[in-house]
Amino acid sequence: MTTDFSLPESSHVSPFEAIRRINEDGAEYWSARELARLLDYVKWDKFKVAIDRAQKACQNSGHAISDHFLQAGKLIAAGKGAQRTIEDYHLSRYACYLIVENADASKPIVALGQTYFAVQARRQELADQVKTLPEDQRRLALRAEMAIYNGRLAEAAQQAGVVKAIDFAIFQDHGYMGLYGGLKAKDIHARKGLQKGQQILDHMGSDELIANLFRASQTRQKLEREHIQGKEQANRTHHEMGRKVREFIQEVGGTLPEDLPTPEESIQELQAKEHRQLLAGQQPSLFEQEQGEDHS
Repeated sequence: MTTDFSLPESSHVSPFEAIRRINEDGAEYWSARELARLLDYVKWDKFKVAIDRAQKACQNSGHAISDHFLQAGKLIAAGKGAQRTIEDYHLSRYACYLIVENADASKPIVALGQTYFAVQARRQELADQVKTLPEDQRRLALRAEMAIYNGRLAEAAQQAGVVKAIDFAIFQDHGYMGLYGGLKAKDIHARKGLQKGQQILDHMGSDELIANLFRASQTRQKLEREHIQGKEQANRTHHEMGRKVREFIQEVGGTLPEDLPTPEESIQELQAKEHRQLLAGQQPSLFEQEQGEDHS
């Protein structure tokens, strides 16, 4: 029996966001019991298997299990006015991510959870990496990472059957259309007021680059994980992943990528400025590295 966690059509709130709680210290958590119901697990023992696997993965990654899986008993009615305590956990966002990765992937809601928490986990990881940097250096770091991710995405797309340059351009457009609400690369290029030959990725702020990193990362993983074959299916996958990242931005009340401001300076101008500062001895170069040729 499937539990109905559907929300009104006008709502952009993810069902996983809807069951997120805040404790007295202001920290977020999820109840394992509520997550189990949402993921369509009828029996706790079967869901506990996913929790056990997630705890092992947590430990193997160098994290303390107790930091992410807090045991919390829950009182329920036991009949005739009696109550009994059942096992529960207060889960961190990372714990939820590990659980959905180890849950029954044949359940559609589990696949939705994998996308939701993967985006959340990657978002936090990137935020931790670059939050102390000034915006210009965040852009340089994220643009360099974007080049790497686009290279990996190109390899996965090629394995799926996207071989010719024109096919890859169409494949990329599907990802942009999903993320940017129907806009193709040329449309984004025009909105930013760019000249011929200028790459749109070189004219994005850090928030816009992060959104595109999510899109590229999740698409590559899905192409490889599901062994997707054929240009049409690859295009649909890229559009779907772009759309899901867009929906996530809407769910948390963020600014959609097409509405984010275009920085005054391009990545090339920032690199030149950093190089001049380095030569002048003003600061070390943190992100001087070859980006190589990637696709915008």
